[in-house]
Amino acid sequence: MCGLAGFVGAGDENDLRTMIATLVHRGPDGEGYYRDHHAPVFLGHRRLAILDPVGGHQPMWDADGTVGIVFNGEIYNHRSLRKELEALGHHFASDHADTEVLVHGWKVWGNDLFIRLDGMFALAIFDRNAGVLTLARDRFGEKPLYYAARPDAVIFGSELTALLEHPVLKGVSVSKTALQKFFAHGFFPAPRTPYDGVHKLLPGHILSIDAKTLETKSNAYWRFTLGDPEPPSGTEEDWAAELNALLADAVTSRLEADVPLGLFLSGGIDSSAVLSCAADTLEPSSIRTFAIGFSETSFDESPWAEEMALHVGSTHQVEICDLDAAQGALPSVLTRLDEPLGDPSILPTSLLCVFARKNVTVALSGDGGDELFAGYDPFRILRRAQIYERYVPRPVHSAVRVIAAALPRSDSNMSFDFVLNRGLRGLKHPESEWNARWLGALEPDDIAALFNEPVDAESLYSEAISAWEACPSTHIVDKTLDFYTRFYLPDGILTKTDRASMAVGLEARSPFLANGVADFAQRLPWHTKLRGRTGKWILKQALRDRIPAGILSRQKKGFGIPLARWLKTMDPPSSPIPAVDNTWLRGRWASHKAGHKIGNGDDRLALWCWMALSHGLKP
Repeated sequence: MCGLAGFVGAGDENDLRTMIATLVHRGPDGEGYYRDHHAPVFLGHRRLAILDPVGGHQPMWDADGTVGIVFNGEIYNHRSLRKELEALGHHFASDHADTEVLVHGWKVWGNDLFIRLDGMFALAIFDRNAGVLTLARDRFGEKPLYYAARPDAVIFGSELTALLEHPVLKGVSVSKTALQKFFAHGFFPAPRTPYDGVHKLLPGHILSIDAKTLETKSNAYWRFTLGDPEPPSGTEEDWAAELNALLADAVTSRLEADVPLGLFLSGGIDSSAVLSCAADTLEPSSIRTFAIGFSETSFDESPWAEEMALHVGSTHQVEICDLDAAQGALPSVLTRLDEPLGDPSILPTSLLCVFARKNVTVALSGDGGDELFAGYDPFRILRRAQIYERYVPRPVHSAVRVIAAALPRSDSNMSFDFVLNRGLRGLKHPESEWNARWLGALEPDDIAALFNEPVDAESLYSEAISAWEACPSTHIVDKTLDFYTRFYLPDGILTKTDRASMAVGLEARSPFLANGVADFAQRLPWHTKLRGRTGKWILKQALRDRIPAGILSRQKKGFGIPLARWLKTMDPPSSPIPAVDNTWLRGRWASHKAGHKIGNGDDRLALWCWMALSHGLKP
């Protein structure tokens, strides 16, 4: 796990070192630089040593110096790939560095290497003979990779902050369109970033850069796809058993490390499943589990985590936080995000990572389970939403929303009034916009008022609509699963986990995103994931002998904070957002704040997005 940065074209080694200096938190264990003397190629790296601390330094080259790499991530099937490459006559200098497998694998398979990898990665490979630098990102986007292609340089790196240190990007402008999409989604949908001309490399994609001409070419090597007409063979009972075995294999492969390792434990199904599977391989008492508890009961899941730890016998540690006291950490958390994020759970996630890092350098998480197996609340209301949309006359929709908006406001986690009002937002609009409207901080009319200009809903939600329409399946559950997995997971959930963990030099691993589990999930019919009102049905069947029934049946709570209550006493930062009419925005935001403060509205997510932008955007 590391940080990388570099460029092809204009710039010098001092520029490279300045870029890499911004990534020390991602790689506190070492640094490395490379400048090619025949082509304008510069590669830099910060290392967090996890595997083969002695033999894994980067940039890493093959024996004849023709293929070099900087790499961020972990390749969990590196041992089997090494054996395959050794059988082909390749000789390895390191003992068990997964980075070296990528160097030799590129020489044999070229771009076909990436489809063979089971892991999380962002990397840059320079092939000196071909004169091409290749950027690649893992299937789901667990590891970040940004780039900017300008006439005189192509710049890339693990974080936006590193890219913005390059002279070519000095003074880059903020994109108003991207900001509007941020308020619409709560994150910047790929390939967009807050800055004009700076992009995220899409998950499962490759970007090739000609080192002489700076021409770029992007293509996908893998894509999550639902609607396969051929489900697995056997019965549903067989499917549950196979899923159990695949998840166990995924966890086992992610337990390899040369540094202390532990698990995040929330008391939910996904992290409990990871712990149970880990206990198949490790002595339970040797497994270290970490949970954050809160003094406010509506936000506290630590009793469930403790129950699961006792069930397995792990060595469990809990840190109880006073959320009001934790409020003071908000500015520093938001400032470290690099890319602003509209998910308030970044705060408890950051607290958990800080707590775990005091004891371990690697932690396994349950990320991906909700997206692959229909664990979120919107899945449970899809059918009712379709019925409502079909049979309730459209003129009645507005009246229903007015009545719902008049309900008493609650500051509790996932309160009834909050869920109801969010659920009504998408209705009367096309189904392709439902999920985005349910998730977003503001609706198009509010964004138009906030930015004082017309906003077209189709343009605002263009990425979400494209993802919806590209899904081969015609069923709304499959399309919603596709939305959450290909759209929300990489730009929301995985971005949050990466920033919170890497800010303290902690590597987070996600067994649910293993190739075997994800490929199997793609083939399962939608009704095995959502059955009636039960989400994760097939996963629960697979885990029924592993996890206590009370944890399997409990309602998902989420990792929340009392944001609605905090905002009644907090004043949002008044610092301007570039490229926007700031004076008008401040006045508009004051009215939002006043309405929220006296309970006339619920603007918690919109106000959070404002704070995230104010702290996180670089001038």
